[in-house]
Amino acid sequence: MNQPLRLGTRGSPLALRQADMVAASLIAAHGLAPDAIIIVPIRTSGDRIQDRALADIGGKALWTKELDRALFDGAIDFAVHSMKDVETIRPEAIVIAAMLKRADVRDRLIGAETVSALAEGARVGTSSPRRAAQLRRIRPDLHPILFRGNVATRLAKLAAGEADATLLAAAGLDRLGRPDIGHAVETGEMLPAPAQGAVGIETLGDREDVRLLLAAIDHRETSMAVMAERAFLAALGADCRSPVAALAEHDGAGWRLRAEILSGDGRLYETDNTVIAGDHVAAAGALARTLLDRADPALRALFAG
Repeated sequence: MNQPLRLGTRGSPLALRQADMVAASLIAAHGLAPDAIIIVPIRTSGDRIQDRALADIGGKALWTKELDRALFDGAIDFAVHSMKDVETIRPEAIVIAAMLKRADVRDRLIGAETVSALAEGARVGTSSPRRAAQLRRIRPDLHPILFRGNVATRLAKLAAGEADATLLAAAGLDRLGRPDIGHAVETGEMLPAPAQGAVGIETLGDREDVRLLLAAIDHRETSMAVMAERAFLAALGADCRSPVAALAEHDGAGWRLRAEILSGDGRLYETDNTVIAGDHVAAAGALARTLLDRADPALRALFAG
């Protein structure tokens, strides 16, 4: 295997921090020299376009397509992603080869201690259909408004008074050294996005050398949980417009998948859970069918599954 190995990443502070985490894990696992891995920042379309909702400009592929192209062109050997930003259907030639140990899956509310403590009619900045729908379900009086950009950009918008509060992933804040910001929203109140808190590494399927290298840093429990959540998304036919939440956890006795689907205004929703006794794909698919079968026709129509 030629060195240095090239690790592609988005150029945001959080993405670069996650790339550093991957490089450090590989160096430690294989006893590599500090310069054996170089980080290659690649600006994605999602980073360039900040004034429109993701669903209106191409969806989650805007976070991945430039990194995919770099893999296919041989400009990088592997790429790091926040797994919640990776579209469910990926190119066949690309594989998710490893995931780091998952961090805090919860959201943090910034601007109030709890959702119930928000002022009547408060404006809450978010770019997430899932967060917007959950907020409206809990508090129909709230007004979600579009907030895009990296963590610093969103916090600056909040400080400038563009919104009264915002929600950010706890994992991202922790990785950026800001565990002091905001108040955690428990998963019983707002179930997180599928794959939230997980960092994944992709490479080409035919790069057996790279896949073996990455296998050493794969956190098996995280990979199993995220694959179950992504299988639920796939069974729904959900995309970046779909307000969907899912969380697979190991409780000591076994695996359990909790999930929720909502309408954009939060008025229609279905939630349930299932024990994953064997095939996680089959279990996730069965849960998706249960929710869709029970859903109001208007809610069911939002999903292609």
